[in-house]
Amino acid sequence: MKTQFEDSLRPVWKEPRAIALLLAASLVIMANATISPSLPGLEAEFAGDPNALVLTRLLVPAPSLAVVLAAPFAGIATDRFGRRPLLLAGLALFVLSGPAGLCLPDLGWILASRLVLGVAVAMIMTAQTALVGDYFSGQRRSALMGLQVSARNFGGMGFILLAGALASIAPRLPFAIYGLAVLYLPFVWRIVRDVPRDGGAARAAVGAGCDVATTPWFWPILALAGLQMVTAMVFFLNPTQIPFYAGTLGYESASMTGAYLGVLMFCGGMTALLYSRIRQWIGDSGGYSAGFGLMALGFGLLPFGNQPWLLLAGGGLIGSGYAMVTPIFITIALRLAPVQRRGIVGGIMTSAMFLGQFASPFASIPAIAAFGYEPVFFAAASGFAVLAALAAVAGRLMLRPQPDRAKAVRAEP
Repeated sequence: MKTQFEDSLRPVWKEPRAIALLLAASLVIMANATISPSLPGLEAEFAGDPNALVLTRLLVPAPSLAVVLAAPFAGIATDRFGRRPLLLAGLALFVLSGPAGLCLPDLGWILASRLVLGVAVAMIMTAQTALVGDYFSGQRRSALMGLQVSARNFGGMGFILLAGALASIAPRLPFAIYGLAVLYLPFVWRIVRDVPRDGGAARAAVGAGCDVATTPWFWPILALAGLQMVTAMVFFLNPTQIPFYAGTLGYESASMTGAYLGVLMFCGGMTALLYSRIRQWIGDSGGYSAGFGLMALGFGLLPFGNQPWLLLAGGGLIGSGYAMVTPIFITIALRLAPVQRRGIVGGIMTSAMFLGQFASPFASIPAIAAFGYEPVFFAAASGFAVLAALAAVAGRLMLRPQPDRAKAVRAEP
């Protein structure tokens, strides 16, 4: 069955609502990494600030911290006031706070603007997740989730390349990239509408396979969010630790890191484009098993990174695996969530992902200091291998034929 607003005759990537949601999703990747090429220049510009060393390094993770804190409240507001108002307000706040670094007078104010940017991202992501559940169901929802991950990967590549070019001209210029969101506002304003609450929401929930009355959702959602948080935390070893690991291997850190992350994003984007078809063949449990297995293999190759092709191959496998499992988290969450709770569920899942990103350096730095890079990478590979095996076993159990209860009853004396 399809949701009330769904047009099953048109490919999902051609639907205006899907395009609007993909545009919103592409903004998420801007939040953190876009200004990374600016950091050395900003540190030099504010060299007179005694806290410049610390503040410049907080500029990148600051939006993640704000998302973690704001996303649950944004989810509650999304359920209470509607998806469209929160999405539009988040886009407007993004346009105001993102480019603010172009003209703010000191690092303290720039850091504050980055925190506000994180609040905007929380509003956009929670409203957008709820709208995906409202507008699409079944295979079309899965296809859109894969397209979102692909948009983030390819968008990330484009934004980072553009930011690097602009930062070579002036360190503040990459902040202008956030202003591109102003081009999205008119289209989203015109296209995005809330599903009516006078019975339409319930019909949409039934169409999406969600039982609003009896399906247990809270504890399963928390467990799913916990797994997503751990997955994101380990995955973020890539942008936070690979630059330093590449240096220890004797590579020119900046160029190898750029090549590594480029391969990771490209492979992730291509895999996400195929996610919907792959899911049709192997299902969610098979997708988890394949995705975690690819990540296990990728992290297992990193300790042999003194061979450049093995290091890049590891990044490609990790990117593909992460792109495989990421859509499944939201697909399952939307399937479990009652329609009137999709906002808060989106907030929980958003907080979990960004909490994993934010916590990653705090977990990985002491572990690497104590054991070294190679044991940490092997531990990550082992953990993902266990998850892949558990997912495979779960999928096998789900496919096991059920006994014919009617025959069993007739056989009883």
